[in-house]
Amino acid sequence: MCVNAFTGAKECLAALSRRPCDVVITDVRMEGTDGLALLRDLRHRFPWLQIIVVTAYGTVPLAVTAMKAGAADFLEKPLDRQELLSAVKAAMDAAAQSVSFPRDALSYAEVQVLRLFLEGRTSKETATALNRSTRTVEAHRHNIMRKFGVHNAVQLAQKASTLWSAKFRFDHVPDHQKSRYAPPPPAASNDEA
Repeated sequence: MCVNAFTGAKECLAALSRRPCDVVITDVRMEGTDGLALLRDLRHRFPWLQIIVVTAYGTVPLAVTAMKAGAADFLEKPLDRQELLSAVKAAMDAAAQSVSFPRDALSYAEVQVLRLFLEGRTSKETATALNRSTRTVEAHRHNIMRKFGVHNAVQLAQKASTLWSAKFRFDHVPDHQKSRYAPPPPAASNDEA
């Protein structure tokens, strides 16, 4: 097992983009990006990661927020050694049981293309829904397949559907990114009787 410590969220994200990791432990209060923002970003970019959140300022609403955002556990300081080790062991066990997922982060656009692909949409339908060109969607799909280490759409569907159903939901995408990639709202109906 390899353990790394980082001074902040930015340094952590940069390191995770370069080397594999199974468990991240983050404090809620950090300089710059707070731990919950890091949690949401990690869940988006590395949905398979197990993330433990710690804080000296724990409240029930904060714990609920962290768990809804995808934290594997929420611990209060001062940390009990055995409690921390148990949480890390449980997270490591969960990481070991999961399917082997890509270690490269997916971009926000790639997440949206993947979501629509798993819904069964064609590249053309995805391009229309995301207001992108078909060529751009196909480039994203190619990058997704490379990151997942698969060579065809069937393999991608098998591997990604496991990830999607078990580890990731669209609600982990930050609000400011949802509107950018979400499908347009349905057209208003003129059928008023």
